[in-house]
Amino acid sequence: MIWLFYPQTLALLLPALLLAIYAQYKVRAAYAKYLRVPTQRRVSAAEAARLLLSRAGVTNVQIEAIRQPLGDHYDPRRRVLRLSAPDSVSVAAVGVAAHEAGHALQHAQGYAPLVLRSAIVPVAMFGSQLAFPLFFLGLIFYFEPLVNAGIILFSAAVLFTLVTLPVEFNASRRAVEALRAAGLVSEGELGAVKEVLTAAALTYVASAAMALAQLLGMLLIAGSRRRS
Repeated sequence: MIWLFYPQTLALLLPALLLAIYAQYKVRAAYAKYLRVPTQRRVSAAEAARLLLSRAGVTNVQIEAIRQPLGDHYDPRRRVLRLSAPDSVSVAAVGVAAHEAGHALQHAQGYAPLVLRSAIVPVAMFGSQLAFPLFFLGLIFYFEPLVNAGIILFSAAVLFTLVTLPVEFNASRRAVEALRAAGLVSEGELGAVKEVLTAAALTYVASAAMALAQLLGMLLIAGSRRRS
């Protein structure tokens, strides 16, 4: 809501917001479309993930179901891969499972961007929670140290979104290559997998764009307050 008092920042936020809305639409539409399309091999998402991990020599990752559509993720702390549709044989479910398996492979191989992202998670979470309250209080009381603290803390959250991009792109690339190598999907189905994963990747691009727009907005507001 703070942005409403500073119209100059809306020019930054509106394009990022529109991109975020479009990205959410694309990923849900692509996932829903290919969730109804079974793969020729009829291998379930959980079976595909397990096979891809086994082929890479990763045998210490558990696979669990999660009751949250599109809530699929890999938990590196517990070494658990959680899938929202583990029993589905659809192109969408298998593609997403392969993507999450890609994260498990990144973890097993010490992929540098993933290591960096994991290291900054606590700082990013702390920063995202406190940044705006501190920034807003600093503006109210004309106390510049609080304004600067808010900007610095939110910068950590922005860094997290930027580091996330290569992590997600790499996991998708690993997924496509692994599915092709294992013969779990046909070449035609790989196109559908790429469509789903590209749509999902766009949501991370949108998140990074939104975070950057908010940070630039904070800098503009702080700068205008100093000049006044």
